[in-house]
Amino acid sequence: MDDCLFCKISRGEIPCRKVYEDDEVLAFHDIRPAARVHFLIIPKQHIESMLSVEPAHAALMGKLMTLVPQLAREQGLGEGFKVNINTGRAGGQEVFHLHLHVFGGGPAAA
Repeated sequence: MDDCLFCKISRGEIPCRKVYEDDEVLAFHDIRPAARVHFLIIPKQHIESMLSVEPAHAALMGKLMTLVPQLAREQGLGEGFKVNINTGRAGGQEVFHLHLHVFGGGPAAA
């Protein structure tokens, strides 16, 4: 989608503080962190939300989920963390491109 914020970030049109990137996935620090460590993991393929996930996305979804503990450990969250996926407007989703929030390590610095 041409006007999707996360699509623009994944294409490099908008800068981000990258945590991880490959051909299918991008992870980057949240610009409004809710914790000391707070990053997002997104598929580069535009998928609007969990409501749009289909069986054809199974391998990609598995990849996203297996990256969570790897990247969390690399970001210093080896003792534990939270994962959140807001889904749809009623579920608190603000950017309509599937994304996983990974956060922990105590409150964000003021």
